[in-house]
Amino acid sequence: MPKPVVLIAEVLSPATIEALGPDFDIRHVDGTDREALFSALADADAVLIRSATKVDAEALAHAPRLKVVARAGVGLDNVDIKAATAAGVMVVNAPTSNIISAAELTCAHILSLARHVPAAKASLAAGEWKRSSYTGTELFEKTLGVIGLGRIGALVAARMQSFGMKVVAYDPYVTSARAQQLGVELRTLDELVAESDFITIHMPKTPETTGMIGAAQFAAMKKTGYVINVARGGLIDEEALHDALVAGEIAGAGLDVFTSEPPVEGGSARALLELPNVVVTPHLGASTDEAQEKAGVSVARSVKLALEGDLVPDAVNVAGGVIDPFVRPGIDLVEKLGQVFSGLASSALTSLDIEVRGELADYDVSVYKLAALKGILSNVVSENVSYVNAPLFAEQRGIEARLVVEKESPEYRNLTTLRGALADGTVLTVAGTLAGTRMVQKIVGVNGYDIEVPLEKHHIVMLYTDRPGIVAVYGQRFGDAGINIAGMQIARREAGGQALSILTVDSRVPDELLAEVGKDIDATVIKQIEIVEE
Repeated sequence: MPKPVVLIAEVLSPATIEALGPDFDIRHVDGTDREALFSALADADAVLIRSATKVDAEALAHAPRLKVVARAGVGLDNVDIKAATAAGVMVVNAPTSNIISAAELTCAHILSLARHVPAAKASLAAGEWKRSSYTGTELFEKTLGVIGLGRIGALVAARMQSFGMKVVAYDPYVTSARAQQLGVELRTLDELVAESDFITIHMPKTPETTGMIGAAQFAAMKKTGYVINVARGGLIDEEALHDALVAGEIAGAGLDVFTSEPPVEGGSARALLELPNVVVTPHLGASTDEAQEKAGVSVARSVKLALEGDLVPDAVNVAGGVIDPFVRPGIDLVEKLGQVFSGLASSALTSLDIEVRGELADYDVSVYKLAALKGILSNVVSENVSYVNAPLFAEQRGIEARLVVEKESPEYRNLTTLRGALADGTVLTVAGTLAGTRMVQKIVGVNGYDIEVPLEKHHIVMLYTDRPGIVAVYGQRFGDAGINIAGMQIARREAGGQALSILTVDSRVPDELLAEVGKDIDATVIKQIEIVEE
C-alpha cells in the first residue's frame, strides 16, 4: 500500500517532520506559488501550512484526496473553513502553542511602557542624552488590571505578581474560588478601569467585546495609567485611544495587534504609530522559535491522528475520530446548545451535567461532553477552544463536568440537556434535539419551559410577567428599528405567571435597543444569543 502523502507547503521545524514519523510520504512545495500548490495538492492526503499559504475553495478543488489541512499556529484567516467543511476536509490548528509567548510579550510591553525603553533607545540612537526625559515608574506595589483571566491572562498575572504588583481582574465567567487560587481579586469592569495603573486585555473578539475599551473607559482611567493589547485587534477603540493619548487622559499604550494589519495609511492604527507614548510590535505574540516549534509538532500529531482515523481533538470544524454515524449529527447541536447556555448564564458556571436521553444511550456519546464545554467556553476565553483543551479550560475555572446517559426519554427519540449550577446559586438548563428526517436542530426547553425553536444565528430570549399587550410592545419596537422577527414562541406554566419568549431575528439587535425593550416590558431576563458557526 502506498504511504499517505503529507504536503509541507511552508518552512517548518525539523521537529515537525520528526513528529510525523516514517509512515508518510512527505513532500514539499512553495505554498505561495499557486500553480505549484494546485499541482502538488492533486494527490495529497494532508497539507501543513503557516500563514502564507492560502487554502481556499479554489485550492480545495484541486485536492480530491485531501483529508486534513493543518495550520501550524493559532489563526486560521488563510483557511476557508466553510469550504473545507463542505468538502469533508478537516481543519486543525495549534491553539495552545503560543500562550507563553503571548504572555511574555504582554509583560515586555508593560516593562517597556514603565521605563520608556523604545523612546529612550531612539533618543540615544539620535545622538541625544536625555536621562531626565525618560524617568520611569516602578511596577512594585502598582495595580495590574487583567481583562480576561483565561490561560494567557493567568500567566501574565503570575509573572507580574513576581514584580510585587497587585493584580485585579474582570472576567464574568471566572469564579471567585478560581481567582483566589491565582491570587487575583475580581472586579467589575468599571472598578478595574478606575483602580488599575496598567490594564491588559485578553478577551476573545466578539460583537460584545469589540471596542469594549473606549472613550468612557479612558476617561475613567488614571492619567498615569497604561493600556496593553496583545490579544485581538479591535478590542480597544483605536480612535478613542488616540484621542485619549493626545489629550493626556492616559499615559501610554502598548499594542501588538491592530484593527487593520498592517496598519494602512490614513487609518486609526497608523495615527497611533506616530505618538511618542505608544509602544508597538507587528503582531509578534506567537513569534518565538519555541512557539513555532510547538505549533508544528502539535499539528503534525493531529495530522497523524486524522490520517489514522482517530479522534482529532484540535479539529476546528469537525470532531473527527471513530464516532458512530448515529452520534455524529448531534455534536454540532450540543456545541450550539453550549453557546446558548453561556449566553443565558447570569454568572460563572461552577458545575455542569450533560444529560443524554433516548436511543443515543446505546452509543458512546462522550464527545458530547467535549462539545458542550467547547460551546460554553468559546465566547468566554481568549484562546481558541477545541475538543482537547476545553476540559482543561473548564478545570482551570473550577467547573466540574459530568456526562449522564439515560435510556428513558418520554417525549423525544433523543434529548440532550445541559444543566449547570451557577456561582450566584441559580441553576440553568437548556435542552435540544434533532427533529425529523432532516435532523433540524431545535431548542426544546429552557429552565423547565417547554418550547420548540429551530436554532438560527440570532435569538432574543425574554422572561417577563405574562400579561396582554407585551408582544405588541416589543414587536413594535423591533419593527421600528428594522429588526425582522423571523419566528417567535412563547411558553408559560400558568396564566399571569412568568412567560418565556424566544424570538428568531434576522440580524443583531443593538444593545441599547435591547435594554430599552427590557425596560418597556419590565423583563427579568432579556438576552441576545448569537450562534457562531465555524
